[in-house]
Amino acid sequence: MNRIRLLPEHVANQIAAGEVVERPASVVKELVENSLDAKPTRVSVEIQAGGRSLIRVTDDGMGMSRDDALLSLERHATSKIQRAEDLQSIATMGFRGEALPSIASVSRFTLTTREQDGDSPEGAQVIINGGKIIEVKAAGSAPGTSVEVRSLFFNLPARRKFLRSEETESAHIQHYLTLAALAHADVAFTFVKDGRTVWQLSAVKSNAGIDSVRERMRQLAGTLPQLIAVDASGPLHEQFAADETGHTDGSKSDVRVWGLIGAPGVARSTREDQHLFVNRRPVENRTLNHALLEGYHTALMKGRFPVCCLFIEIDPAAVDVNIHPAKREVKFRDERAVRRFVTEAVKEALLGFHRASASPPQPVVQKAQNEVAQPISSPELRLPELPPITPAPPQSITAPLPLAFRRESEERAQAARPVPAISNPQSSILNPQSPVTPLLSVPLRIVGVIGKLYVVLESDRGLVLLDQHAAHERILFEQMMERTERGEVASQRLLLPETIELSPRDATFVRGILNALTRLGVGLSEFGERTFLLDALPPFVKSTEPRGFVLGLIDELKAAGEQVNSMRLGEHVVAKTVCRHAVKANDPLDGPELENLLQDLRHCAMPYTCPHGRPTLIEMNFRELEKKFGRAQ
Repeated sequence: MNRIRLLPEHVANQIAAGEVVERPASVVKELVENSLDAKPTRVSVEIQAGGRSLIRVTDDGMGMSRDDALLSLERHATSKIQRAEDLQSIATMGFRGEALPSIASVSRFTLTTREQDGDSPEGAQVIINGGKIIEVKAAGSAPGTSVEVRSLFFNLPARRKFLRSEETESAHIQHYLTLAALAHADVAFTFVKDGRTVWQLSAVKSNAGIDSVRERMRQLAGTLPQLIAVDASGPLHEQFAADETGHTDGSKSDVRVWGLIGAPGVARSTREDQHLFVNRRPVENRTLNHALLEGYHTALMKGRFPVCCLFIEIDPAAVDVNIHPAKREVKFRDERAVRRFVTEAVKEALLGFHRASASPPQPVVQKAQNEVAQPISSPELRLPELPPITPAPPQSITAPLPLAFRRESEERAQAARPVPAISNPQSSILNPQSPVTPLLSVPLRIVGVIGKLYVVLESDRGLVLLDQHAAHERILFEQMMERTERGEVASQRLLLPETIELSPRDATFVRGILNALTRLGVGLSEFGERTFLLDALPPFVKSTEPRGFVLGLIDELKAAGEQVNSMRLGEHVVAKTVCRHAVKANDPLDGPELENLLQDLRHCAMPYTCPHGRPTLIEMNFRELEKKFGRAQ
């Protein structure tokens, strides 16, 4: 007796439906993707009871003939691909041909369609119940396609039982539609829930680019946080794995990263407001998540996540969208190359946010004639210029960094920071018409100090508070990191060198970063196949366990991503050091010292956060003040 037998067609469809259709939002996703591939000008989605009782998706796209409508309900019937090679360069949202038959097998399904350029004035309608065709007939229809899904999972009570509440399922549907509307701002979207119109979004001009995304975000959310434009394009230098001959193949393909990211200080406790798209497809990808965090480095507090609507346009052959049954995840051919490019694009946009103004406003700082807070009069604390670091005599570990700061010479202060190698550095240039104006680009005048910590300033926009400790931390941090990058950090010999034994993988990794470690001031040399000799540390390191310190640095660089930024190696140590030596809450500064502090902050690359991601400045505009005092609604 044969034990292996073919499954009936309707059972195979239900199994496929289990992979493709997880919940009502999955149905909406598959149907909307098909609608978007039909090049519509508008898409309408209507649901009832969280999608359980009704999902209706209607578009005015190209539509289908009667024969194509019937064929589309067969498994693996599609107009998107023809050959296996087409899977290597997928440019459409859908392509597998599984969605419609899978959905029809677990619902009461009605497909009504009419070709946009067809000769017949009437359309076709196909009615299916649990995977069985009930009726095929002519029907009056506008050009385009309408798919109606009722009683989802009516024939799979176990699956229906696992659905969440109506509100939860509706929220999942609305979340996907938000992503689809952001990715296709040139398409008008309507969303109706239980007979009530949730939104009706008009189409935005397709050639508007970033402005169209900003307008679509405004349509969806109303008031927007402060956002920065990102637009970087250039060659993606991919490095493929070695073939059987041991030869490593390199390739170049063009890539563009564009969209909007939150300004410094705009962040959330989850990734809920983090929208990432690859070739207009909303995706989940760890590489992009890490690249975004890396680009924001030192501009985010620990546990906070950036706000963004970011688009990656890349050669379809360089990305695999077929690794997940629901097409939710993608994989890049060279994950490292994509991560480096996205990181640099985000970082340049953040740096450009401050570099937008060609020169500081004049006058830079003015003291208020009538101070309303604590007078600034104490001359006790003086902030001399940061002295050069010289090698110290051998000792167990190190001496602390001197308390000092002031901006470098005017030539260095005015010199532009080196720009990463992105062929189109538009991400560092703000449109003069942009509503985002960096706070440090407007004139500020000192009013006073409160709590011996917060400097009160006034601008033509309202009230500004500056945390003198956080601002001083940022200044010292950037000065120290700049010296580290120039190789000016000297090593300090240990009295007793230590040996460090690593795993084979870590040993290979460390051999590739020995030069970066030397620039940092870490004296590490090979002492065997998997053993290294540690005989020096940077002079700003104060640690009783040199071996543990170096192992921590190696782990940090591995986590940051190879070749992303080798100077990340010592940043946390520098940040801790400058935190100890920055001015404290009870350190009084007089007028000239505060002016120097503010002026030096203007010349920082990332002046709006301390090295730990906390804000250095907080602004409350006149509108907010008027609301608090009841002068405005």
